Amino acid sequence: MSIHFTVEHTDAHTAGRTGRISTLWGEFETPAFMPVGTRGSVKGLTPRMIRDTGSQIILANTYHLMLRPGGAAVAELGGLQTFTGWRGPMLTDSGGFQVFSLSDLRDLGPDGVVFKSHLDGRRIELGPRESMLVQYQLGADIAMAFDDCPPVDCPTDRLDAAIERTIRWARICRQEHDRLDAHNRQALFGILQGGTDTHRRQHCLTELQSIGFDGYAIGGLAVGEGHTRMVQTLDGICPHMPGDKPRYLMGVGYPKDIIEAVKRGVDMFDCVLPTRNGRNGLAFTSHGVCRLRNAQYAVDKRPLDDACDCMCCREFSRGYLRHLFSVGEMLGPTLVSLHNVRYFQRLMLDIRAAIRDNNLSVLAGPDISAAVDQVEESA
Repeated sequence: MSIHFTVEHTDAHTAGRTGRISTLWGEFETPAFMPVGTRGSVKGLTPRMIRDTGSQIILANTYHLMLRPGGAAVAELGGLQTFTGWRGPMLTDSGGFQVFSLSDLRDLGPDGVVFKSHLDGRRIELGPRESMLVQYQLGADIAMAFDDCPPVDCPTDRLDAAIERTIRWARICRQEHDRLDAHNRQALFGILQGGTDTHRRQHCLTELQSIGFDGYAIGGLAVGEGHTRMVQTLDGICPHMPGDKPRYLMGVGYPKDIIEAVKRGVDMFDCVLPTRNGRNGLAFTSHGVCRLRNAQYAVDKRPLDDACDCMCCREFSRGYLRHLFSVGEMLGPTLVSLHNVRYFQRLMLDIRAAIRDNNLSVLAGPDISAAVDQVEESA
């Protein structure tokens, strides 16, 4: 078996559940948050630093690694875990989301996408077969089917076309993956599309289940629909998803989104939020957000978060961290990124403990979206 998923406990009052996923490179607990190592590196952090945050699985991006250094080069260098030095479970996304965000650089067809590289403008084809080949060469424990991720609130005909294209490509991905991975070393997850229309989501799920995947991901959310509509969509689709397979909400996200998704039975999450904001001087703490570039922290002797056990909080003051950002020292983004990843892993520890104690229903996450949006707009 490429992976083995075990549900260990289900909360008495919600659909939240703890579990464990075993892979060839180790195991990880669920619900799990995956830091994003887009180009084979979680920006500014070494694999040991990532491990020290409590992270058990990380994500890498097929699109960027396909462009540089290429799937064949990574395979020659021993696969992602050996290549990156992260000797633990890894997941690769299909490259679909990145390609479909390049609306002015690509042409969408029945067999995939033809796009211009953002690096040198060369013409590249990426479809279900190409995505499966590259992900097989990368060798992560979990690969994702190539899908069509439509824009939020797109016209109905565009949404329906994306769903049918996603289903058709999923069949090709399944066949191609089975051909390449004859020894069943790499799991393959299907991706649900359908916007915020639960009936279309259910149709997509039914078709994907008929194909058969090792896990099922919910794609096309966290793209601007907002918290309320996201939760409503999860209410409409999660009860229909197979209970014996991992459920993965892609690109999420904010703590309150994660908590509400876990309450509905989601097992896996990923987001660039911790490191992207860490590089911009925004720290997430148990007392709210901390904008380290603000003058109020110039002589602040306190740690970022007195409730946090990370190296940044144990050894450095807010005043020192602000100094690092003020003078452009790279240590600042590294330390705050480290802290932010630990913040999210501490959140997952709290979530798993709440599930085991049957107290998940009372757990709530802070609304940090406004603060994050302000920092990202000014960056």
